[in-house]
Formats: sequence, C-alpha cells, structure tokens
Amino acid sequence: MYIVREIFYLQFGRYKQAKVLLDEASKGGLMPQTSGNRFLTDFTGKSYRLIFESSYASLAEFEKGLEKEMGTTDWKQWYEKFKACVSHSEREILKQIS
Repeated sequence: MYIVREIFYLQFGRYKQAKVLLDEASKGGLMPQTSGNRFLTDFTGKSYRLIFESSYASLAEFEKGLEKEMGTTDWKQWYEKFKACVSHSEREILKQIS
C-alpha cells in the first residue's frame, strides 16, 4: 500500500478561497476517488497548508489515476484557479509497511 500526500503551501490570506475551490472540486468529482482519501490542513507547524492524502495499492495505480484525473478539461480549468492560491507544493509518497 502506498500513501500519497500532495502538500500545497498556500499564500497568506488565501485559505478561504482555496477551501472553496477544494469543496468545488470534491463535489464535481475532480479529486482522486480512492480509498483513504483525506483533505487535511495544518494545526501546528508550517502554516497555511492543504494536504491531499490518498492510498493506492501500487505506484502504477497512482500513475494511472494521475493520467485519468489530470487529463480532463474540467480538472485543468479548476487547477488553474487553485494554483493562484499556492506559493509552492511538494509530494510525499510513502510505503505502508505494517
């Protein structure tokens, strides 16, 4: 099992706008539809982060999901709006060992 965390560091003052866009994407089916999906925000530590966490049986499954979701016109249009809220991002891919 692999756990993927997409970590977005938001620009100061953009959390509310990013949250509205996240809700829009969730309702519109634009986010990965895998088991273990979670949307998180920071409570302590580095501020103004949105973290999208999802689980995949294999890295091939993750890659297939990226191609499927990120290839749609709706997702690309949504992501252009979301990017305006983000200062930078990173991705963590973790392997569950027990």
